[in-house]
Amino acid sequence: MQNELYISVDVETSGPIPGEYSLLSIGACVVGSPDNPFYIELKPLNENFTNEALETSKFDLKELNSKGIEPARAMKRLAKWVKTVSENARPIFVGFNAPFDWSFVNYYFIKFVGLNKNPFGHTALDIKSYYMGAYKTSWTETSMRNLPRDIHSPEQPLNHHALADAMQQAEIFQRLLRRSK
Repeated sequence: MQNELYISVDVETSGPIPGEYSLLSIGACVVGSPDNPFYIELKPLNENFTNEALETSKFDLKELNSKGIEPARAMKRLAKWVKTVSENARPIFVGFNAPFDWSFVNYYFIKFVGLNKNPFGHTALDIKSYYMGAYKTSWTETSMRNLPRDIHSPEQPLNHHALADAMQQAEIFQRLLRRSK
């Protein structure tokens, strides 16, 4: 069996779907080894946004237009970081609501780096789904505020900074892995 490396990834975006809305930031860290994290802010694709997305992330699109990294460069940096931290292991994308985050990351890899250039492949491991299966709960019970205290404290909500959230998700997943063994 190939060695697997779990990498917690979180993103902030300007709206609900890739292509029409922009990926604004990416945070990532290795589950169980947060010493070498990855964080980048991207130049928006366009001016499209939802109020909810920008209120949540606290990003200013005009500011990101001037200081953000071009998407192609940003995704190449992420790919290089993933390759470096994974060495000979297979990198596994892990997220709390992974389908959303992975859809933006995958879209950006395909659009700006090329087909089949997503180092995570065509899959992601969703922490909510993992928890649901391991604890035999309903989907409704998978929100962070419902997780057992030994997995996550409800006093620590996500702050919607991609790196901070990726690191918090990595801690949750690491505890889930330990508990489910």
